[in-house]
Amino acid sequence: MLYWLTLLSDGGDFFNLFRYITFRAGGAFMTALIFGFLFGKPLISVLRRRQGKGQPIRDDGPEGHFVKAGTPTMGGLLIVGALLTSTLLWARLDNPFVWMILFVTISFAAIGFADDYAKVSKQTVAGVSSKLRLLLGFIIAGIAAFWAAQYHPVDLQNQLALPVFKDTLINLGYLFIPFSMIVIVGSANAVNLTDGLDGLAIMPVMIAAGALGVIAYAVGRVDFTEYLDVHYVPGTGEILIFTAGIFGGGLGFLWYNAPPAAVFMGDTGSLALGGALGAIAVATKHELVLAVVGGLFVVEALSVIIQVLYFKRTGKRVFLMAPIHHHYEKKGWAEPQIVIRFWIISLILAMIGLATLKVR
Repeated sequence: MLYWLTLLSDGGDFFNLFRYITFRAGGAFMTALIFGFLFGKPLISVLRRRQGKGQPIRDDGPEGHFVKAGTPTMGGLLIVGALLTSTLLWARLDNPFVWMILFVTISFAAIGFADDYAKVSKQTVAGVSSKLRLLLGFIIAGIAAFWAAQYHPVDLQNQLALPVFKDTLINLGYLFIPFSMIVIVGSANAVNLTDGLDGLAIMPVMIAAGALGVIAYAVGRVDFTEYLDVHYVPGTGEILIFTAGIFGGGLGFLWYNAPPAAVFMGDTGSLALGGALGAIAVATKHELVLAVVGGLFVVEALSVIIQVLYFKRTGKRVFLMAPIHHHYEKKGWAEPQIVIRFWIISLILAMIGLATLKVR
């Protein structure tokens, strides 16, 4: 919205700063951060009063989690609120990719909110049916994938771009929409599975969003794409403002989610943020790179899939408990030790993902 202040500019004054994506990204970061600090405590107080016993704790979970009983959930409302405010304030509102990603974020947040509400109101870990969640998620992702495809350059429409092998495009044809749906829904649920320890999910989300924001800015500038030898996708530079909002809102939330957490993000936050990462990857034609920069989420999801399939086949378990962060809890690792080591892994993977921009 503030971009329209450029209409007041003569080309050399303060209002001219609003033309620059990097300036507005900085503004989005600070806006989201301040939003988190201002509304964090009031929101937690409201959630604590409304939820009573807070998020239900699994009976079969790690023993150390029972001390978390009574902690309110739905803290993702703080992140989503900060993200929406900063994006609507600082991004260009005539950009279709911004609206596509906001659509995915809000829609998945609504699914997560319904699931969290069902859990706290009924005091059960079941929540909304997983089949219904998946169905709604795929519908949302299908709309978003079709939306993005309409604004991709003609030579990139329905194409899968490969990292490193930058001259290679795989024509998915009608399979592009289903593929993109899997990317978005898979990302949302992978982040959701990762959100099991205080501070575990939010920092890797911020790191992945930061990496994808750099990629979005690069592929949205024709001079950068020529130098880096990557595909040019006009308009994606504005996504940097959205990811700056994730980073600022994420830090504001982490202030209250750091061990011992005063609030959990819940499915409201994890599904929204995971869906947003998937939508950004689809918009920028970097779906495969998402599997690298978000590699921690991939491992968490795979650990659950492997555990379930192996148990059904043999009656035995590969991991002491899935997702894999619970496996290390069972092995005796302290919660902060797991969280910080997973953060380090996320940062390493993000750097590897960014390195694909320059590999020829």
